[in-house]
Amino acid sequence: MIIIGMVLFDNLTQLDLTAPFEVFSRMPNAKVLLIAQNKNFIISDSGLTILPTTTFEETPQYLDILFVPGGPGIGAAIENEELLTFLKKQSQTARYITSVCTGSLVLAAAGLLAGYKATTHWLSMDLLRLFEGVEVIEQRVVIDRNRMTGGGVTAGLDFGLTLVKEFLGAEKAKEIQLILEYNPEPPFVGGGSPHSADPSVCERVKQERATIQDKRRAQVLKIIHDAAKNAAFF
Repeated sequence: MIIIGMVLFDNLTQLDLTAPFEVFSRMPNAKVLLIAQNKNFIISDSGLTILPTTTFEETPQYLDILFVPGGPGIGAAIENEELLTFLKKQSQTARYITSVCTGSLVLAAAGLLAGYKATTHWLSMDLLRLFEGVEVIEQRVVIDRNRMTGGGVTAGLDFGLTLVKEFLGAEKAKEIQLILEYNPEPPFVGGGSPHSADPSVCERVKQERATIQDKRRAQVLKIIHDAAKNAAFF
């Protein structure tokens, strides 16, 4: 049995969660747990309602895959001590510690990416670099030992299929890719990356997101400052 624990929090981006969930749900002999602080409904940033299946306290001690999605809700998640403590505890026994999109910032806030290569959403690469010891790689999926991180949102499918390959081999991953008919033909070729998108579109997105990114940067800097102060004290 492959046990997969997917952590939920309010205001997550549903595709960060549901893209890899769709892949994981098709793995033979796999059990997917949707984990939250309690069993109340979780509301995604787009309004999708998700019901957790278990709580932090009820989660088994061992998970094959520990997963964290991203989304606007990470602002609260990186300051949620109960969530961070849960991740730290589970990381001690989890076979793989993983994330998609800005979920990597939550892992970093828990101290779980220090000394590892990792990636995140392109808008938050500079924020991930603020965490000491994290080597940020601008790549769709990054694997470094038992850490696996995916880029922004749609990278969750690539991430999920890559994990299937790690557990069950390339042929099973190919079967699932075919079943899902994952054969993307985006209407705007090259438009999904800041390196290939129209510069004016890229700049417009940056400007639209500037306020939330500045707020998030301040949060990350505070977390890093407080951690350094506590380390010096002890």
